[in-house]
Amino acid sequence: MNKKIVCQKCKFYYVTWEKYKPHGCKAYGFKSQTIPSVVVKRSSGLDCSFFELKNSQL
Repeated sequence: MNKKIVCQKCKFYYVTWEKYKPHGCKAYGFKSQTIPSVVVKRSSGLDCSFFELKNSQL
């Protein structure tokens, strides 16, 4: 069973604030217009293997 990956909850995700590439992934090293997990799935056919939950202790 595949679990949906929510990039915004991943420690490698960041907002770039670039108009045409607002989503970034530090693990894969790219910026994109769409959420990184979608780009990875389309490119490789596999789910993201770097997903790690952010530390939510603030």
